Amino acid sequence: MSQSCFHCGQPLPADTTWFVTVGDEPRSMCCPGCQAVCQTIMDAGLGDYYQHRQQGDLPADLTPQSLTCELSDELQLFDQQALQQDFVEDTGQGHKRAVFIVEGITCAACIWLLEHSLRKIPGVKQATVNLTTHRATLEWHPDQVLISHLLGTFYRLGYKAYPYQPDAEEARNIKESRSALFRLGVAGIGMMQVMMYAVALYAGALQGMETKQAQYLRLISLIITTPIVFYSAQPFFIAAWRDLRSRHLTMDLPVSLAIGIAYLASLWSTFAGGGAVYFDSITMFTFLLLLGRFVEMRARHRMGKSGNQLSSILPTSALRLSSEGEQRVAARDLLAGDRILVKPGQLIPADGMVESGHSTVDEAIITGESVAIAKVPGSQVLGGAMNVTSPLTIRVQKVAQSTRASAIAFLLERAFADKPRTAIIADRVASRFVLAVLIVSALVAIVWSVIDPTDAFWVTLSVLVITCPCALSLATPTALTAATTALRQRGFLITRGHVLESLASITHVVFDKTGTLTEGKLVLHTTQPLATMSAADCRVVVAALEQGSEHPIAHAFKPYQEQLADNLQNHVAQGVEGSIAGTVYRFGKAGFAAEKLAATPVPPSEQGQWLLLCDAYQPLAWFQLTDALRPEAHEVVSQLLQRGLHVSLLSGDQPAPVAAVAAQLNISNWFAGVSPEQKLEKITALQAAGEQVLMVGDGINDVLVLAQAQTSVAMNQATDLAKTSADSMLLRADLRLLLQAMEVAQQTRRIIWQNIGWAIGYNLLALPLAASGMIPPYLAAVGMASSSLIVVCNAMRLGRDKRLSALHSPSLSTQPA
Repeated sequence: MSQSCFHCGQPLPADTTWFVTVGDEPRSMCCPGCQAVCQTIMDAGLGDYYQHRQQGDLPADLTPQSLTCELSDELQLFDQQALQQDFVEDTGQGHKRAVFIVEGITCAACIWLLEHSLRKIPGVKQATVNLTTHRATLEWHPDQVLISHLLGTFYRLGYKAYPYQPDAEEARNIKESRSALFRLGVAGIGMMQVMMYAVALYAGALQGMETKQAQYLRLISLIITTPIVFYSAQPFFIAAWRDLRSRHLTMDLPVSLAIGIAYLASLWSTFAGGGAVYFDSITMFTFLLLLGRFVEMRARHRMGKSGNQLSSILPTSALRLSSEGEQRVAARDLLAGDRILVKPGQLIPADGMVESGHSTVDEAIITGESVAIAKVPGSQVLGGAMNVTSPLTIRVQKVAQSTRASAIAFLLERAFADKPRTAIIADRVASRFVLAVLIVSALVAIVWSVIDPTDAFWVTLSVLVITCPCALSLATPTALTAATTALRQRGFLITRGHVLESLASITHVVFDKTGTLTEGKLVLHTTQPLATMSAADCRVVVAALEQGSEHPIAHAFKPYQEQLADNLQNHVAQGVEGSIAGTVYRFGKAGFAAEKLAATPVPPSEQGQWLLLCDAYQPLAWFQLTDALRPEAHEVVSQLLQRGLHVSLLSGDQPAPVAAVAAQLNISNWFAGVSPEQKLEKITALQAAGEQVLMVGDGINDVLVLAQAQTSVAMNQATDLAKTSADSMLLRADLRLLLQAMEVAQQTRRIIWQNIGWAIGYNLLALPLAASGMIPPYLAAVGMASSSLIVVCNAMRLGRDKRLSALHSPSLSTQPA
């Protein structure tokens, strides 16, 4: 019989009385907790869990053996389907995806350890951890690995992980902030007291001081420093011990060595009565490092709130309408097709279409649009938007995880987790930097023990302190997160991590026409009467013939509907026919409208779409319909050309309208009537010529080129397939967001290289000075903490640049489709 618990692997107590039948065989358990959990697993039909473990499909380090029974039981609760409904998403490809909050991350080396450990687990398809938000995005095959094993891996590596839930994360952030602030306060107050005694000791060393008085000041400094070391600096020691157990180096190890060795040396000097003490350096170093981490933590919390707001924006309840009247229900219980009532001042609980009512809706948190949008019957509304003026009856179309707000939150999280090339390089450098610091510190200690043994200790201490790679770890992710968050708040959603990096190097911008440079809807541009009937009367006649139609041509005449027509007949792809006050009219293509006339009139020009109105005797009027340019299109193309970028127009439309749009926008390089495959060939040719291409489109015919281009942007009204293929998307119909994104990308690149340059330059300059004995430990602490603060504050400028706010003018914004 096995001598260990079948469930958790712990040694069995003597004469154990706890058993569970697994596979027709009694299995011994070490405690009633393991017995209950194992029995629950078997009763739920999840016995394959043990079968997979026995067959070796999971590595040994994934079994709960290294965890306590209590923790193992708690983690395995997350394997229940009922608990997974709130945070696990089915990708539709046989995998599941979830986001977790990770506690204990301190630097890029932690990210490297977690990602590499998780990716080695059989069944894990993808594992990414974001240094800035401390969120881990995992995608796994549920038949091969359980959530409890994934969470257990975090714990075994010395971290804690929880399912990402915005409300719970906000509570953890508050708790984390309070704890960090209290530790910082203890260190700050203690540092001020110790510094006063240190001044007296330094003065006494210069001018003379009795031994008893010096010893008294040392003892008082020791008493004050001790809680700083064992309480305020506790996170450093815990993280360092975790790193040693996982055989991986992070910046917490040199930090802990510096604090611990300095404290022990000072303790020995205090009671031995000789040698220098470093209580002032210890307290200052701890305080400044905690201050840097506190500022970084607050910045991380602030950046994370954008995604949290999107995830928690949907209200918890809704007013559902049924044959029994109004009924208050949980928003998560709504189904597609339900009718709901949203009163003024309330949040819309789901995506849907307005059935009745006229109101204005504030969609700022979703689309970045600062002006409330008018909504009428037939208008689309977004879950999470605020109904402002009047009640609306809405037919639900998408709920919960299917809403646009939830989709944006997921895409934003994916962008945070996706790392561009610059970030990957910085992570690799930072992960190896700690080993280099330890080697250099050891060499410095050996050299100084030969040159001057009395100074060897404090010189080595200064080297350990001043070379901590905090700034290098924060240089790239802080800037990327700040830029991504700032753009999303303005209405430009980045869905792939490489966008900011590639946008900064774009040389050629390619636009689709319909729905991208134009609004994608026909408008009446010209009315040219041919008989005695006035232009206004002709428009009224056509509006009557088009009544009730949902064709784009009918929408162009809706503003002129004043009367009704009889005997309406719709001739597919030709036009419409009907009678008004006994007169029969035909409207549509010239050949159809003038079919019963002796001759067919010729359109006044080849530009635009010309349609003809005739009665039984004569042609009455020509109507020119055009797809109107977006109001901001000319401004955007002009600025792109002024920046020295090449601009092209690729469209599947006929040559005449494409040429007209190109002429209006001063685009010399345009192609009409091209198929999706031909568009792909054009983009590929540009890339082969060395161009860095940005593609902007919205339709299914743009999917191939959106995927092929170095960077792609989908319009806000784009098809779902186009949005999926694109690297980013506009959340509202304003092409000027492209200019903002390019400006932010340029600034982000500059700030990243400023941060990396500062971090590397600082270490290259500070290391020789510290190794030569020119920088005492307390100044090393000041330099190290200041370096990290400079990097964080420099990155945070991206969200507060007034030039970007100037670009964000709502005057030309249009209603999102």
